[in-house]
This record gives sequence, C-alpha cells and structure tokens, in this order.
Amino acid sequence: MHKINSRRDVLKLAGAATLAGMLPSGKAFAQAAGNVVVIGGGFGGASAARYLKRMGVNVTLIEANATFSTCPFSNTVLGGFGKMADITHNYDGLKRAGINVITGTVTGIDVAQKRVTVQGNTTPIPYDRMVVSSGIDFKFTGAGALAGYDEAATEKMPHAWKAGPQTELLARQLTAMPDGGTFIMTIPNNPYRCPPGPYERASLVAHYLKTNKPRSKILLLDGKETFSKQALFQGAWRELYGNMIEWVAFGQGGNVSRVDPNTMTAFTDFGQHKGDVVNVIPPQRSGRVVDLAGLATGDWCNVNQATFESRTVPGVHVIGDACVAGAMPKSGFSANNQAKVAAAAIVASLRNQPAPSPSLINVCYSLVNPDYGISVASVHRVGEDGTIISVPNSGGTSAANASADVRKLEAEYARGWYKSIMQEMFG
Repeated sequence: MHKINSRRDVLKLAGAATLAGMLPSGKAFAQAAGNVVVIGGGFGGASAARYLKRMGVNVTLIEANATFSTCPFSNTVLGGFGKMADITHNYDGLKRAGINVITGTVTGIDVAQKRVTVQGNTTPIPYDRMVVSSGIDFKFTGAGALAGYDEAATEKMPHAWKAGPQTELLARQLTAMPDGGTFIMTIPNNPYRCPPGPYERASLVAHYLKTNKPRSKILLLDGKETFSKQALFQGAWRELYGNMIEWVAFGQGGNVSRVDPNTMTAFTDFGQHKGDVVNVIPPQRSGRVVDLAGLATGDWCNVNQATFESRTVPGVHVIGDACVAGAMPKSGFSANNQAKVAAAAIVASLRNQPAPSPSLINVCYSLVNPDYGISVASVHRVGEDGTIISVPNSGGTSAANASADVRKLEAEYARGWYKSIMQEMFG
C-alpha cells in the first residue's frame, strides 16, 4: 500500500513522461498538417481533439449530443449532494480553440475513401486519419445479453451507466422510494465501464438513504467474486453504514440470470429478489458506431496498444472504453491518456516519423460519502509482447487505516481531479 504523497509523486512523474516524451513543440506543430476526424466527444474524443489541434492538425469533432454529461461524479446526483448541471459540459471551449465541432449522428464511415457521413449533411467529411472514441453500448439482445432487459426495461429499471436522463430517472426513483424499501443493483462480470463505479454508487446511495430513509436496505447482486478497491469499500461500508449494504458474490448466488421489470424482480441462479428500486448495470460492448467501419472483433476493438491504431482498419485509432487496452481499465482517465498517445502517434504518422514509445497512467477516485474518498492509481507501459502492462512497484491504493482527515483530503483530491480534467478537455 502506498501513501498518498508517494502515489501523487508517481502520478506527477508518469504524467510528465506521458506528455513531455511524446508531444512535439515549437515549429513541429506547424509540420503536422493534416485532417483528422474524431468521432465521440467524451473523455477520449474531446481530449484527442484538443491535443491534435494543439499540434497543428485540422480537427473535426463529431458528437451526437450538444452537451456531455460525465459518468464520473454522476453518483453524487444519486447521493443527493450533486446536480446534473455540475456534470454537464458543452463544446464551446473546443470551438473557441479552432476545432470544427459537428453535432449529429454518424451514419456512414467509408474507410476506403476515408470519409464520414453525418445525418443531415449531404457532403461527406474527408480525413487523413480518424479517431473513434465511441464509449459503450449495451447488449440488449444476442449472446451475453441479460434476459428480460431491453431498451424498454430501462424506463423501469434504469441503468444510469450513461449519464444524463437515466441518472435523473434513477434519482427520482430513489426520492420516491419508501423508507424501509430495498434498492437492488445488478452488476455484470468484467469487462465493463468503470470497474469501481457500482461500488461508489452503492456508497453514495447509502449516504442518501442513511440521511433520508435510514430503514432502507441495499442489495448488490454481483457477477464476480471480487471487485476493485474491495477492502477499502467494504471497510468504509461497515464504518459508515453498518449493515445497510449487502454484497452477494457470484459464488454465493449473486449472478443475475434474468430480470422482470413488471414485478421489479431480479432472478439469480439460486433465487429471486424483489426491489422497490432496481438499478440494472447490463453487459456492455463498444459503441455501435464502430460497426460502421468494421472495427470490432467481438464486443470490443483490438488495437496496436502502442498507438491505438486499429488492427483491422489501418488509419483509424480507437481509444477509451471501446478498445482493448491490456492492463488499463475502462475509465475516463484511461481514455484521456490514450487520447494523448493516439494524438502523438497520428502526428508522427503525418510527419512520416515513427511513433514515440508511450508511458500511460490511470487514477480513479471514489467517494464513499461527500467527505470520504478512496483511490487507486497505476502506471503502465507497453510490454515486449505489445500489450499494455502495469509497471511493477508503481501506483497503489489508499492506505487501509487512513485517518478521517486523510479520507477528507482524498475527497478533495477527487474534486480537484475532476475540475482539472474538465478544464483540460473542455476549456
């Protein structure tokens, strides 16, 4: 276990290595001329657009929505101390930076002619290189889907795993839930977006219920045997919430095989559980826009993990949740780091130079209540086999027996991280 200060020092050094070793400066900016289309305006796409523009590239960012609501900190809305306005951002800052931002749905990708079609636009958009940061979509049908859970079911059993209207719906359901009611969350097996996210959500829902409906219970039905930051979360739950939260692992009957939205029931291999509010986090896959270019191999996109260039479609880089990135988790900070690596590789390609060797980092803060934070950090590099690995003896988690003052500092660090990365992405 690493102390906070040593872990922060590791992150500072790794971040400096990630940027200083890869991004060109001075006259090199002007030599990187080219046209790059970026699809998706989240953590990966907005970051890629920002850094490509800084390196002298002509950038068009295509995003289906006029604003972006972040999954990080969306759980504060469910906890009763955050607002949707706090996590919703527009693209005005990117436009001011000279990035051509198009709001619309991508309907076609012609990888042979290198052009993208957007609904409502008659003229395709050409590109020299493309970045796809599609995020996730849900597996409502087919292999791996959760029986009984389709798009219609999300209006009764919200997932809220894409922040926005679903977050607001789940918050309304919690407000309407009676004191003494049961909140059920179903959690899929890996991989899925933000591995610690369900457990932060359980924590902040518990904070809301303890404050407003203290006789209520939380039941977590998990498709795994272990989870990220497990000891830290479970220790905090005992300390703050007593027996309010019950976690059921896969082997103890936590695996949910189907749901019934009409009766608000989750069925496991060993029984059934009825809730007043049921939050289903469904199985996931890469955002479906990748299918327009044939980028996915199964559910996710395989990439050269040193450059994030697709292994199936040359000239297209896939970053963030949609790609397979070795030891890096599917997180907003991972997507932000991967965007910088892809940007550097693209600029090198446009200048007919070899791509630099990347160093990558990830840090994930979780709130257990407004003044109690925990975190995990990791440093990564590309191994000899071409996959991203964790650097030995780097990173770490919060100290297990930290004081209340330290936990409060971690909560402040979480807010500082969010403010900084939003400034970096959106300006």
